[in-house]
Amino acid sequence: MSFFQNIKTENIYLNVLNLNQGFKIYMKREDLIHPIFSGNKFRKLKYNLKELKKNKNSLLISFGGAFSNHLLAVAYLGKIEGIKTLAIVRGEELRDFKLNTTLQKCSDFGMEFEFVSREKYRERNTNKYNCELQNKFKNAYIVPEGGTNMLGVKGCEEILSKYDKEFFDVVCVPVGSGGTFSGLINSSLEKQKILGFSALNNSNISEVINKFVKKDNWKLFDESFFGGYAKFNNELINFINNFYKKHNIKLDSIYNAKMIFRILDLINNNNWDFGKNILVINTGGTQSVEGINKLLKKKGCGTINY
Repeated sequence: MSFFQNIKTENIYLNVLNLNQGFKIYMKREDLIHPIFSGNKFRKLKYNLKELKKNKNSLLISFGGAFSNHLLAVAYLGKIEGIKTLAIVRGEELRDFKLNTTLQKCSDFGMEFEFVSREKYRERNTNKYNCELQNKFKNAYIVPEGGTNMLGVKGCEEILSKYDKEFFDVVCVPVGSGGTFSGLINSSLEKQKILGFSALNNSNISEVINKFVKKDNWKLFDESFFGGYAKFNNELINFINNFYKKHNIKLDSIYNAKMIFRILDLINNNNWDFGKNILVINTGGTQSVEGINKLLKKKGCGTINY
């Protein structure tokens, strides 16, 4: 059986709100697909792997930063499929990657790295830079940051089941590179509202999303989330720890915890008018907790405990 055929997901009811308000929140446990290769990363790489094999490429290249769940998924896929992998990593200071738990895990799976300045990294989506990579690394298959391309979006269109489409008024998902959000929009029913909660402040990610979708049944929240990407404080850490104690569900601090915190904040402050049968997509990503806890300790903050 193909690795990508062994998929298990669950919808788990979360009693996180006062039911007298009429709200029902469910979580789709995409994080349970696989202990390493979980969530939307599984979905985004499914058809990209098929294309790589079709083209008989010998090297898989992608992009990411210090805590990239995507790079870890690419590295693991390379190991189990016998494919060489290379990461273009944002930040030349990360060359000593053994100090970074995520990149160390990638290395353990056989991934190699090319560290570039933040200025150079901004060119990652340009044709010029991709041509440079193709010339430098022969017979390479390049997947964009976060796995967001047409094939990645196609994989994410398979997240929602028939039941999900018929039962839920609203589907919520954290947004990084925009691929998962786009896939959900494409596969949703027009009567549904698809809400995206961006991990970046004022990210202009709508421009990316509009390249992949034609429907208008969506809304993106991209205001400040605890200060921006990979920013957090004790309030968020306490929320993550309390959520785990109550539901026995792990939330990452970059994407899913901020999304759920924001949803509850909107509802509790009477700023929610999107429907009361709500499905949240847990996209995984807790592998970065060890490295994030090291940063939290340096800042004198509390740590994530699960």
